[in-house]
Amino acid sequence: MRRTALPLVSIAALAIAGCSASSDSAGTDSTSTPTITREAATPIQSGDSYYQSAAEAVDARIQQRGVKPAKNVILFVGDGMSIPTITAARIYAGQKRGLDGESYRLTMETLPFMALSKTYSHDFQVADSASTATAMVTGAKTNSRMLGVLQDTRFNNCASVEGNTTDTLFELAERAGLATGLVSTARLTHATPASTFAKSPSRDWENDADLKGGDASACKDIARQLIEWPEGDGFEVAMAGGRGSFTTVDQADVENADWSGNREDGRDLTAEWTAKSDDHVYITDKAGFDAIDFASDAKVLGLFEPSHMKFAIDRADDPAGEPSLVDLTKAAITRLSRNDEGFVLMVEGGRIDHGHHGVSAIRALDETDEMDQAVAAALEMTNADETLIIVTADHSHTMTISGYPKRGNPILGKVVSGLDNAPMDAQDGKPYTTLSYASGMTACRLVSGEQDCVREDLSDIDTTEKNFQQPSLVFMASETHGGDDVAIFATGPGSELVSGVMEQNEIFHVMGRASGLVSAPTE
Repeated sequence: MRRTALPLVSIAALAIAGCSASSDSAGTDSTSTPTITREAATPIQSGDSYYQSAAEAVDARIQQRGVKPAKNVILFVGDGMSIPTITAARIYAGQKRGLDGESYRLTMETLPFMALSKTYSHDFQVADSASTATAMVTGAKTNSRMLGVLQDTRFNNCASVEGNTTDTLFELAERAGLATGLVSTARLTHATPASTFAKSPSRDWENDADLKGGDASACKDIARQLIEWPEGDGFEVAMAGGRGSFTTVDQADVENADWSGNREDGRDLTAEWTAKSDDHVYITDKAGFDAIDFASDAKVLGLFEPSHMKFAIDRADDPAGEPSLVDLTKAAITRLSRNDEGFVLMVEGGRIDHGHHGVSAIRALDETDEMDQAVAAALEMTNADETLIIVTADHSHTMTISGYPKRGNPILGKVVSGLDNAPMDAQDGKPYTTLSYASGMTACRLVSGEQDCVREDLSDIDTTEKNFQQPSLVFMASETHGGDDVAIFATGPGSELVSGVMEQNEIFHVMGRASGLVSAPTE
């Protein structure tokens, strides 16, 4: 990695210079600009074509508008949070609170800057979370199913990783002396959180037992990469689900003795974490979480489930208990704020995606609502003049909002007409729901030699019940991602760079340039 001396105060000067070019642009008032000296870096992927194109696009905005320096960066990723998901979650959240859903506003929708993000990967029109998250934290698009590597890497091929690795924003932050954190409701080794630290030609290699195919044995599994992450002093907080990838097949799970870990190499990575120093602690439940003083120097590995954390709507069913995403966000900000140099934090609402994959709209919307509450907590806890907050999604899903339901109709309900307040039936004489999916396991299957399948009659079914699955059109074992653009909401220093229709990898350059961690592109 090459370093270029670029004190962050020079970014403040650029903001002032930008006033002459755009006197009404946001972020040009230097009266509250914090003075932070930071050495900008040129990441090893700077020669990549995707990286260069995005760097130049963001630099052009900086030259036109200027940019305020950001001491801290928080990236919220709603996994699978499509624009229809945001709309439906808005209505759901309002109705859940006894308010008018249609006019309700999510906290993320109140942020002052907004753009659309193009989510395709190097090789897929409709991408996965590994490639899209990699784009956001490295500034370069890559192949689907891969983490932290460039487009020339081949799937399941360890040898092809050499010369194709990247520097993530989190690695640059650690090298610059900032604090770093990572919280998610998915597994810690799952695609989005793993993008912050892992270099892997397969997102599936979460533990050593998963290292299959190609020359997999030559690679480190993702859980091991987290524990052995060489950057700075490592993550201050890393809290999510997924402890199975950190414990061995001979270890009974702490929550259920009938379960065990997944590792076959005999390495208890949780013990390796706590052996690093007296400050390194490991927690597995709500009681352990509540016992931590996050205003201390504790370096916390929290793994609250063998796999993904519970859906918020099901959390009360967990006998051991686990913190909410709001709890995790507050704790992470409290811990990271102890570093006077600043911090970089990712917060992932990982189970929005899983709700959609299971055509469970209520779970997807409820998880979106919970992440939105985490956004509100972050806004409350941080200084708007110091902290860049970006809220976005990695990709879309196939859920749609349709029919002609009346104003105030339950978003999870069956369509009731806005004309005569009567239930609306489809051409087959049966009711239908406002929310449905283009693909999923609830689709009617046409079997050769049999009559056309018959759509389920929902007349006597409560479609608002938490285990109801929305109808789908094309039968799939799991509902698929969507390829439509997703939203980016932003506030704080650097947020003025978020506008128009952006390539997804430009998000890295917005965060990197605003924080002073990433140097300007060179000729």
